Order: sequence, then C-alpha cells, then structure tokens
Amino acid sequence: MSTPPSVLHAPKPVTLAMDELIAKYDGRAPRYTSYPTAVQFSPEVDAATYRRWLAELPSTDPVSLYLHIPFCAQLCWYCGCNTRAVNRHEPVRDYVNHLVTEMDLLEQALPHRLAANAIHLGGGTPNMLSPEEMTAIFGRLREIFDVTADAEVAAELDPGVLTRDWVQAAASHGLSRASLGVQNLTPAVQTAVNREVSFEQIAACVGWLREAGVGSINLDLMYGLPKQTTVNTLSTVDKILTLRPERLALFGYAHVPWMKTHQQLIDEAALPGAAERLDQSEAAAEHLMAAGYVRIGLDHFALPTDDLARAQTEGRLRRNFQGYTTDSAQTLLGLGASAIGSLPQGLVQNVAQELGWRAAIAAGDLPIARGVVVTAEDRFRGEIIERLMCDLQVDLGAVCARHGRALADLNDAFADLKDFVDDGLVVLQGDRLTVTELGRLVVRTVCAVFDAYFAPEAGRHAKAL
Repeated sequence: MSTPPSVLHAPKPVTLAMDELIAKYDGRAPRYTSYPTAVQFSPEVDAATYRRWLAELPSTDPVSLYLHIPFCAQLCWYCGCNTRAVNRHEPVRDYVNHLVTEMDLLEQALPHRLAANAIHLGGGTPNMLSPEEMTAIFGRLREIFDVTADAEVAAELDPGVLTRDWVQAAASHGLSRASLGVQNLTPAVQTAVNREVSFEQIAACVGWLREAGVGSINLDLMYGLPKQTTVNTLSTVDKILTLRPERLALFGYAHVPWMKTHQQLIDEAALPGAAERLDQSEAAAEHLMAAGYVRIGLDHFALPTDDLARAQTEGRLRRNFQGYTTDSAQTLLGLGASAIGSLPQGLVQNVAQELGWRAAIAAGDLPIARGVVVTAEDRFRGEIIERLMCDLQVDLGAVCARHGRALADLNDAFADLKDFVDDGLVVLQGDRLTVTELGRLVVRTVCAVFDAYFAPEAGRHAKAL
C-alpha cells in the first residue's frame, strides 16, 4: 500500500488566529448527513427504482422509519425545514389520510414483513397531530412492521404548542425520546425570528415528558440568530442546564434566503458576523462541557451515561438525516412529503411539495421525486466522511483495506489536506487522520476534501462557521 506525501505526517503547531481561520475557511460546505449529499439527487432515481430496491431488502435486517409532518402553528423565520403554518386542522387530517395510504403502497412494495427498531417523527411539528391521528399512524405501522419491543420512538416537538395530554397519548405509543426546540430564550431574539416561548413553558414540557416515562430528552439550541450575543447565549444555556436534559444540540443558523424565502423576513443587519457566531458557539460548548456534558462530533452534547456518548466512545456513532444517532439499521424508510430514505442501493426522496406528494399517492404510486445510486466509490468515501464527522478521526489504511482500495487512491485528498495540516487543523500520523480541537470548527470543510462531488463555487450549502 502506497503512502501519502511525507510532508503530511508531522504534527503541526497551531498557527492560525481565529480571524485568520474565519478568513481562510469560512466557505460553504455540506452538513454530510448523507453521502452522496442531496445535491447529487436526480429524477433518474424514481418510484420504479425504489420498488426494485425495496424488493431486494433482506428479511433478516431491521429497518428504521421516518415520518415527516410538515405543519406548524406558526412559521419561525429561521427555519430551514419543509413545513408550513396552518390555522385549521383539516389540512393535517387530510395529510394523515394520505400518509396512511402511502404506508399501504409501501406495504405492497415490500417483499416480506420486516422488523422496525426505530420510528422518528420529524417536521414541522409532529405534536400538531391529534391523539386519534397518532393512533391511526402507529396502528398502521404496527400492522405492516414488527416494531421491536426496544424500538426507539422519537419525536421533534414545539414546546409552544405541546400539551400534557399529547405527551401522554404519544407515550402510549412508545415515545421514548423527544427533542424540544428552544433556540434562544432572549425575548429580543425570539421576536426577531418570530418564535416566542418562555423558559417556564419549556420546563413544563420537560416535566410532562419525564412524568410520562420518556427517558431521553434533547433540547435544541442555536447560535448566530439575529440580535443574539454571547451573553444571551450563555444565559440561555444556564437556564436550560437546570433541566438537565440527556442531550443538547447546538446548531448554527444557516441564512439561505434564496432557498427559504421566509428568511427574507429576518433583518440581515441584526445577524452576528462570523467571529461573533464562533464566539457564541465555543462559549456555549465550553459551558456545556464544564457542566459535565460530552462533546459529540460537530454540534451535539450528551451526558456521559447517554447512549450517544457511549456510542462515540465505542466507535459506533452514526450520522443520518436526523443528525448524530446510535441507529445501526442499514435501511431508513421515509414517509411523508420531502422525506428521505436510505437503502443499501442508494438514497431516495419523496416529492417535497404537498400537492405533488398527494397527487402521486392518489394515483396509486410511491411518491418518489428523486434520488441517487450509491456506488462502491461513494461507500468508500462516505465511510471516511462519516467517521470524521462522528469520531474526528479515521484510520485511512483500514478503510482502504475494507474497500479493496490503495491509499494512493486518496492522493488528490492528501494534496488538498496540506493547508489543514500546516494550519494545525488536522494531524496525519501513519494512516490515521485526526481532526484537532481547532479543526473541529471546520470538520465539514475537512470532509469536503474527500467529497468527489463537492463544488465550492456552487454556493449551495450553508457557511462552514
């Protein structure tokens, strides 16, 4: 096996100041929740392709299920999700009817009954569903799949409209993990993004979830929002820490108004600059680690006893469209408008627009809009990228051996890594590539070095910092 250029092997001292880091590396990069990324999806992968892939699924392997609920009580201006605000329940009810019909179509395409070890409700706001609609959804899923006794049932929830009755109803269907969107508790920040929720509301929601036996609670925080400062970021963190959630996520606001037109409602002049964003994220991270949380990958934190932290320690942390996960299933089946699925053969995405999604289902077809075939080259590079995103290190020699490749096949990447090495962002010792603590801030950009499709000039991704 040939070796990479020797100049990369020597550990380098950190040479970049923060302003230099920002100037040099604050470009755009994918979030790498899949590889290939969604940018590579095309209509060449369609419903017929999906049916063939489903027919090839082995009966012995459990699957995971993702259901997308694209409704909210009101639209938060920072949101990058596929959702819309509704003030009547009829659209939600009609959507659920179509969702159940999509399940029927999926059942017809499956070659045999499969076990399901995870169900994730995302959105949007899944707690817009009524208890009766949840019963319809979970009842049909359990008719189609053998939901395992220890299956993780997770939901993304809006604390502003969550009720104790809804939590109890969800718990009756096995809810075991919940994620609450907090973002920032400062009134001026909340007003600037059209999302107002008090700490008292969030504390009440956490209490209801604990009371119902939900054992894992995640709270989502953000940095880089309009009018956000390091001071009010840490104030939010201090309040949230009193609730002692098992997990926290700290996401950077991605301002992409050309893709999400409602973000045009945000006052760009009130957005913090790159240096301020970086100060907010790192100050919050240090605060969380000082409180006993383990830093997970790019933007997650967990108590040492949480399975996410244990998975990182044991090298079994994974990354998918929901972020960092312990889910080991090789197949994720997506249901609902815009839902993405992942199968051994490739990736698929449903029609994103509700009208098109409903029309496909009404016509009796699986509502696939696009996707991508995953090649052997993709699996090779995808494993490198996933390990860097999850572990901040990868044994390149071992990955090459598993895929029957030579280390020389990565010479293009080694050439592009030279600046990262010289700037103290990565270290290459033997065949092991390690992202340093400073490099953690730009790990997505490091991963892009191994991305055969990445085109930085395209500008289709969020800022790296």
